[in-house]
Amino acid sequence: MSAAPPDNDVLWARGIVKSHHGTPALRGISLGIREGEVLAVTGPRGSGKSTLLGCLSALLPVDAGEVWFNSAPVHTLGRAGRERLRRDRFGFVGSEPHLVPELTARENVALPLLLAGAGNKAAYTAADEWLERLDVGEIGRIRPDRLVQSQRQRIAVARALAPLPPVVFADDPTAPLHREAADQVLRILTSAARSHQLTLVLATHDPELVRYADRSVALVDGRLAAPAAPVLRHAAASAGAAAAASAGAVTPGAASPGTAGASAVSATRR
Repeated sequence: MSAAPPDNDVLWARGIVKSHHGTPALRGISLGIREGEVLAVTGPRGSGKSTLLGCLSALLPVDAGEVWFNSAPVHTLGRAGRERLRRDRFGFVGSEPHLVPELTARENVALPLLLAGAGNKAAYTAADEWLERLDVGEIGRIRPDRLVQSQRQRIAVARALAPLPPVVFADDPTAPLHREAADQVLRILTSAARSHQLTLVLATHDPELVRYADRSVALVDGRLAAPAAPVLRHAAASAGAAAAASAGAVTPGAASPGTAGASAVSATRR
């Protein structure tokens, strides 16, 4: 019988192996992530970063090894159990926003809160506040097809943060953004995580963004390249602290679900 993960690790992986159509993507990864930690997963394209986030977030089943969340096994869950875990406990931002095209920006952000049982007022208030913090408050009533890619990506970040999930997975979330916008989004993500004690797992191939993390791990060809290292945040820390107060002001009134489809919103749209 395998040993239980450490109590202070909100996420814990041991010896996870994953292949895509016979091609190895992860080759025995073991990793612990503490509650409230901002962890950067770095490496070149194709190194396994997205696959690692997929396995940790229950999006992908592992071929071998173990994944634990809050001392409960994830690797033994079936498909329905993994979907429920992602919906209720995790937030996710990818390099593409994947918004619901029929909904406005604020409806997209409010959607996970509404699905979790929040009232309309609480859900839309939280949505408006997060859109404002990401400098896209003025487009709240516009649908995604009328927005540029950088605006859609900020909406996706707001949607992931609005429910305040225990863990947010961010897979190259600043890919569609220019440098100044990328820095702003990363400051908001990391300051929100620190002010609300959320765990943030950030995958990036951009070494400039690692300074926002508490610790980093590097992947090369599906393996950890070196022991996890602390990050000296310097200027990013002070910039993040300035944003933390505004990020900390958001207090939505619902538990965290993940991204969901449009089918459940017809009765709740304003």
